[in-house]
Amino acid sequence: MILQATVYFVVFPMLSGALVLAFIRLLRGPTPADRIVAFDLIAAASAGIIVVTAIVTEQAVLLDAASIWAVIAFVSVIAFSDYIERRGGI
Repeated sequence: MILQATVYFVVFPMLSGALVLAFIRLLRGPTPADRIVAFDLIAAASAGIIVVTAIVTEQAVLLDAASIWAVIAFVSVIAFSDYIERRGGI
């Protein structure tokens, strides 16, 4: 009961706030590097939400989904960074 209350009233609002702030940074930029970092934060926070949901609902399959999501996000951040570097930097 205490774990679920902590998750509902502390962890979810913090992760949601991080998502909102990162989304604002993603929209405003001003540089492509800022947007890549914001995308990375959005991916990490969303993976965290999936993990917390897995803990609360006791669904282990969600941990696999979170792991796959984190790997895909990591690879996409590397690809975006490589694209920016090849294009000539920031």
